[in-house]
Amino acid sequence: MEIKQLYREIVNEHNLNPVHKGKMENPSLVLRGVNPSCGDDITLQLKINDEGIIEDAMFNGSGCAISQASVDMMADSIIGKKKDEAIKLSDTFMGMIHGEIEDEEKLEELEDAAALKDVSHMPARVKCAVLGWHTMQEILEHPEKSISNED
Repeated sequence: MEIKQLYREIVNEHNLNPVHKGKMENPSLVLRGVNPSCGDDITLQLKINDEGIIEDAMFNGSGCAISQASVDMMADSIIGKKKDEAIKLSDTFMGMIHGEIEDEEKLEELEDAAALKDVSHMPARVKCAVLGWHTMQEILEHPEKSISNED
């Protein structure tokens, strides 16, 4: 199987069967992320323990296949990580999407999210791919922006 076909299947699977889509009971942090250029709209919910480890991540909302798959992959990759590790992963993802990081060993840290590497060649889709990651980084760096989970 060609690698691009495998990547398409990974993205499609996360879009059609997201593991982390839904409403979380008693999240620690909640933040809405919106991409007004295409209508992607997510609400990210994180549960963080007293040691600063992300115990769970979920999202609600709607958007294109790339935004939905990307936020689901992001949730997969940050569960069990400390806040600073999750932010570092986000930096790696952003670097990959912007074509600044191509080191395969570094990209392996992103797990399934590395399947979105080719989005860097589609400028109109970059904002779709980074929405969940940007929202996660924003809420971890600025927890005071957390909103109510009443939507």
